[in-house]
Amino acid sequence: METAPQKPEAASADQHREEAQPCVVLGVIVAPRLARDVTAKIAAELGDDLRALDTGVDWRTEFTVDRLVAPPVPTTEIIDAARRKLLDANWDLGVVVTDLPLRVGRRPVSRQVSPTHGIAVVSLPALGALHLAPRLRRTLLELVGELVGDRDGQWGGDGALARLRRRWGRDVLQELATDTADRPGALRFLLIAEVLSSHLRLLLGMVRANRPWRLAARLYRALLAAVVAGAYGLVTSDIWRISASAGSTRLALASIASISFTSGAVIVAHGLWERAPDRRLRDQVILFNFATAATVLIGIATLYVALFLLIFAAAELLLSPDALGSGLGHAVGTGDYATLAWFTASLATVGGALGAGLESDEAVREAAYASSSDNDERKEL
Repeated sequence: METAPQKPEAASADQHREEAQPCVVLGVIVAPRLARDVTAKIAAELGDDLRALDTGVDWRTEFTVDRLVAPPVPTTEIIDAARRKLLDANWDLGVVVTDLPLRVGRRPVSRQVSPTHGIAVVSLPALGALHLAPRLRRTLLELVGELVGDRDGQWGGDGALARLRRRWGRDVLQELATDTADRPGALRFLLIAEVLSSHLRLLLGMVRANRPWRLAARLYRALLAAVVAGAYGLVTSDIWRISASAGSTRLALASIASISFTSGAVIVAHGLWERAPDRRLRDQVILFNFATAATVLIGIATLYVALFLLIFAAAELLLSPDALGSGLGHAVGTGDYATLAWFTASLATVGGALGAGLESDEAVREAAYASSSDNDERKEL
């Protein structure tokens, strides 16, 4: 039985839908030693699995064999190298299948995901020896799910699918990607602002995935330096008098300056700011950099609040009203303790910036991007 020819109107409608549907390019990077076990067939099957999910976007996978980095290296360097590969190849997302062991700090993991970078890494030896191909296929699908916003790798949530459709809507991004060399600075700024506003929910999701409130807790040297600086301010009578005479406006400016300075120092000292190698990638780099800046800023602000509460409690506990009053020359109340904690927290935060300068780039990147990782206790592969 012959199939009736498709009507021109229907064919045109289908073609229009295909053209209107955004395309997500997913790079699959495989270590050379694994090229026999992980072939282009895996990437093709992953593309079929993604298209079968009916996510509202088209998927195209590109397979490449690349060592990326020479071992031994920390996991953060693998992610950084994969990110550079992603930008050079103009991919939207990338997954890396490596033969190297992965660690977060000192804890071994089988995979690691950084939604901010758009990169996921899986260690093939950690998947075991039996039924390797189906395990890897399922794992790669779950990793892509985590990259687009679903932390459990499940594709049923509307949030992840909605983020996909928003992320690869190219109306504003195509305008931004054009040559803007002859445009005035105000117009370039408006274009960037338009990208950020149209992708605000995506940006918030990227920042949330980084868990910025845990930033300071992961930077031990910065935290130690901040605590030491806070303790010094707490027992120094000159600091007491300066804080009492500063006034609320100056104290607020000191807070803003200390948080901004410390955030900028962390970003600059450890090379967290990224430059676009190609104008077509400007949209990705803008989102990445603003997510990084927001992550560090929120993390340092969280540190500031924690220092304020800690110093205030310590001052109430250790400094009697008579001792503090003798240093200030007048009777004191709760407001004086709060003012002292406010000013000292600003000093302590700047001290934390000095401590952050002593951290390794790997430690800062792990803290800033908080790449989500799977462990075998939470999820059975």
